[in-house]
Amino acid sequence: MIRYSALLCLSAVLLAQSSAKDEAKDAPKAAPNNSTPPVYTADGRLVFPANYREWIYLTTGLDMDYNPDLAAMPGHSMFDNVFVNPEAYKVFVATGTWPEKTMIVLEGRMAANKGSINKAGHFQTTDVMTRSAHIKDTRFPGGWAFFPLDEAKPTKQIPKEAVCYSCHEQHGAVDTTFVQFYPTLLGIAKKKGTLAPGYLKEEAAAAESSGKN
Repeated sequence: MIRYSALLCLSAVLLAQSSAKDEAKDAPKAAPNNSTPPVYTADGRLVFPANYREWIYLTTGLDMDYNPDLAAMPGHSMFDNVFVNPEAYKVFVATGTWPEKTMIVLEGRMAANKGSINKAGHFQTTDVMTRSAHIKDTRFPGGWAFFPLDEAKPTKQIPKEAVCYSCHEQHGAVDTTFVQFYPTLLGIAKKKGTLAPGYLKEEAAAAESSGKN
């Protein structure tokens, strides 16, 4: 069964990051971004949010992805850590949805099962495999955009044709985001009545299917 990513299409992010490396010498320089709202260069590239790990932590997933080829990679496990800028989090808690300039960051770290005194289970390593952002901003068609993240330079938006856009639009629990995987926010969305009709339909179908088994 195809599994859905906690935030982004990992394959599209990795492809965009690889492409960005080839353009490094041509990318405009930008000062470190310590702002919580997104910061862009004059040509629309996203400046790396240097302090994102000081933002609000939402969740961690293990080996979550909707690309069956990546999900089947033997011997490779990865944790997905999700953070959101504090201003957006406060608005979500109050309203059950995301405000303009929301920035959700996904950090993918390799998982290991052998190290120190660990005897079972997995832990996160220091190897960051990918970082990406999902941003709510009316400057983009559809109001949301995905970006790979690179500490060294600003990055271009992931093309709208990437599967992450359609998947989030079709399956996101709230405003094209996977709140169904954010345990501290899902209950808020239920109380506020902001869960997407598509998500509610999927949940109803899953519950019906489970009841028949």
